[in-house]
Amino acid sequence: VCKLATRGLSTAYFNPNMMNEGKSLAEALLSAKAEGRLTVGVYECAKIMNDDPDNVSFCLLATDDFECDIALQIHFTLIQAFCFDNDISIVRVNDLKRLNALVGAKGQLEDAHCVLITNPAEDSWEDPALEKLHLFCEESRSYNEWVPEITLPER
Repeated sequence: VCKLATRGLSTAYFNPNMMNEGKSLAEALLSAKAEGRLTVGVYECAKIMNDDPDNVSFCLLATDDFECDIALQIHFTLIQAFCFDNDISIVRVNDLKRLNALVGAKGQLEDAHCVLITNPAEDSWEDPALEKLHLFCEESRSYNEWVPEITLPER
């Protein structure tokens, strides 16, 4: 079985309100999509991170449990390192199909293995769902869970 390596405690172990984070993630993704602050795709995200890392607010890595693509895992490792070095909050989800339904165009599959949310415009309100996710990531790091996993809610 080929899975991403994880360190530390399970998210479910220390955070029984995991569905709240899933709901916050779905809300943040939909809000960012509506505002044009969403970047979808490994290569598209890498380009944004290279061109303007200070504008990246949140990173999401997604894979299905059965997926065993070594090239994708190498990309994930590099993206994780970049996020750690640039203080970008990062999480994983394990339901690529559900994520595609949230971030993709209707009826069109996207390469949603990596999704970035960029910062809102300076004159706009902060996204409360995104703030909850940043706090969740901060809490997870205090438990040595550097890339916590979030379960997206059922539709």
